[in-house]
Amino acid sequence: MQQPSLVAVAHGSRDPRALHTTLALLDRVRELRPRLDVRLGHIELNAPLLDDTLRGTSGAAVLVPLLLGRGHHVKHDLPAAAARATHLHTRVAAPLGPHPLLVEALYERLVEAGWAPGTAVVLAAAGSRDPDSAADTRRTATLLAGRLGVPVVPAYASAAAPTTSEAVRALAARGHHRTAVASYFAAPGRFAAQTAAASPGPAAAPLGDHPALARLLLRRYDEALARPAALPRPDLVSA
Repeated sequence: MQQPSLVAVAHGSRDPRALHTTLALLDRVRELRPRLDVRLGHIELNAPLLDDTLRGTSGAAVLVPLLLGRGHHVKHDLPAAAARATHLHTRVAAPLGPHPLLVEALYERLVEAGWAPGTAVVLAAAGSRDPDSAADTRRTATLLAGRLGVPVVPAYASAAAPTTSEAVRALAARGHHRTAVASYFAAPGRFAAQTAAASPGPAAAPLGDHPALARLLLRRYDEALARPAALPRPDLVSA
């Protein structure tokens, strides 16, 4: 029996590096599991859009969000797209974060940027009005603090507080005058550049095509297949 397709769902970005980075990540996924059909769909801004990808997919598919926490896209946009694809048997996987594999990727990106032990860290994320998204970011910050042995403060590029600059000042007020920024973004883009520019010290690159992300993508795919399939919601079919 053919395995369900893995449809990686990226947000989309006007930054051309984002698509290049996502395609490189999916190449890593294919190297890890060569027989798996791996496809890409975007929520907005880039082709292929998710609906178009699903229209060209047959049989069964697992939608794996390339998103780092629970929020509107994970809770509403992905289930709605899955429900519209009535020709498919679909499941929606959990977002990538929080997870220890993300922490390892964040750690390595910080070291690549020149982070040194003892330097406090701001975990810069996109931000969301959804409290579950903020909770997921705080959980990742806690896990990263345990890995680094230094304070890690979450900050947000939009929709939530504090900003990266505010978090840097808050750490300085606590006596942490050496600060680095960890980029909690799946790919380059406006928010990642904005938060990096606010760093007074090393600023890590986005997670990108880090090997840990490829492994985590497959883990979320496998976890979704291991769960009982949910019945479709009628309100999403007509969305």
